[in-house]
This record gives sequence, structure tokens and C-alpha cells, in this order.
Amino acid sequence: MSLHEIDSPHGDVMVEELRLAQELAGTGAKAASADVAEYALRLGDDALILSQQLGAWISRAPELEEDVALGNIALDLLGHARSFLHYAGSFDGRSEDDLAYFRDEPEFRCTWIVQQPNGDFAQTIARQFVVATYMFELYSALRTSSDETFAAIAAKAVKEVDYHRDHAVQWVLRLAGGTAESRTRIIRAIGDVWPYVEELFRDDDLIDRLDEAAVRPSTLRAGFDAVVDIVFADAELSVPAVSASSAGGRQGAHSAPLGHILAEMQVLARRHPGATW
Repeated sequence: MSLHEIDSPHGDVMVEELRLAQELAGTGAKAASADVAEYALRLGDDALILSQQLGAWISRAPELEEDVALGNIALDLLGHARSFLHYAGSFDGRSEDDLAYFRDEPEFRCTWIVQQPNGDFAQTIARQFVVATYMFELYSALRTSSDETFAAIAAKAVKEVDYHRDHAVQWVLRLAGGTAESRTRIIRAIGDVWPYVEELFRDDDLIDRLDEAAVRPSTLRAGFDAVVDIVFADAELSVPAVSASSAGGRQGAHSAPLGHILAEMQVLARRHPGATW
């Protein structure tokens, strides 16, 4: 099964999103180098796994409007993933489908936070608040990448992630200011996801080698923290005092949930390679 052949309850909305993503993926005339491909995998895998996670809420969200909202956010992220994976595959001739469906767990480069289970709605919102806030800072900076393909993908993605971030912020405020139960749940959820925040901002040798083609993760932390401070002040929440996880998703060392996510996402393509309908 190909990514562009995935059926969707949103019909024409998905067709248009994937058409735009496919056009965008073709903006780079040159093939990616090994380092550029590795960086593209990092960004594409984050978006792909989070898209898969959010898609699980369709028909299960607490209200119909959230079925639509989370489904559309998942589609945006799938478009970002397609663009980055298409570019990564230009290095060695693999397609976006090859990279999505036929890599094993150690070959993925996603951070641990996107792998964490959906949990209850508050858990998903806490994870989404962190990741969307990070992605907004990332894509804002990546628009000035010396790599034209990264810059083009980021220019489109940042507009969509701006909405993703706002959606998550509004739900954090709503849950924190709602009932005693909703406040308890969002406080617990923030505490659960916070150990995985630090991994998003780690620099490494790949970033050093790519220089101006990539964004140095540590430079994004100040902007991320500024948004967190504003939102948490409005919600009367505190940043949890938790230890950072030793997560190593960028190097292919993953938490247990990723295996379950990949099993569900890849089973049809692996059982029926090349199938179309």
C-alpha cells in the first residue's frame, strides 16, 4: 500500500493535502547527501509517527469537532513526513513508502516523545503541546536553511504547525481551567511527557556537519520555554521537576511503544507488498 493511496474519511481534504505535499517533495532538484538524508529522516520520522498516533483518535475523540481537528492535524503531519521522506530517499533510491513501511525499529530516527502512548485525551494534548511548540520553532528557523528543499518544506509546514500549536494551547488552558478532574489529568499528563522534552533540543555531530543546512536544536529551547512560560502562567501550571530521559531515538534506540506503532502501521504493506486499490 502506498502512502498516497491511504483511504481517508475526509475525502477531498486528504487528496488536496497529499497533492500539495507531493508537489513540495519534488522541489529539490538535487539528491540528498548521506548527512542530509539522515537529517530528513529525523524530521520525517517525527512527523510520521505522530501522525499515526493522532489518527487513532478519529471516531474516539471526546467530541465530533475533535475527530475532525485531530484528523486534519494528522494529515498535515503526514504531508510533512512524505516531503521529508521523499527527500531522504533521494540519497539511495528508496521511496517514501520503502522508508515508512519497510524499515525496522532501529532504523527509525524519531524522538521518544512522539512514541509515547496516546493515553487519555489530556495525555495526547500534553504531548501535542510540547511537540507542536517545538516544531513551530524548528520550522520557523529551518525556513532559512542553506538547503533549498528543507527551506521549502519548512515554509509550508510552519503555517500548519502554527495552527497545531494554537489548538494544543487552547486545550491546555481549557483542561487546566475546567473541572477538578480535567485539571488533575492535564497536570499528570504534563508530568508524564516532560522527561522526553530534553531530547528534542540535543545537539550532535550530524548537526555540526550540516552547519547552515540544519537547525541547531539547542537554539530552539529559548523560544520553546518562552511559550511554555506564557501558557503555564495563564493556566496556573508549573513546569514539572523531573529528570530528563536518556532517550536515544535519533540514534535508533527506542522505547517499547514504537514497536507496537510500527506493527500496526506496517502490517498491511508487509503482508501484501506492492498492493494497490
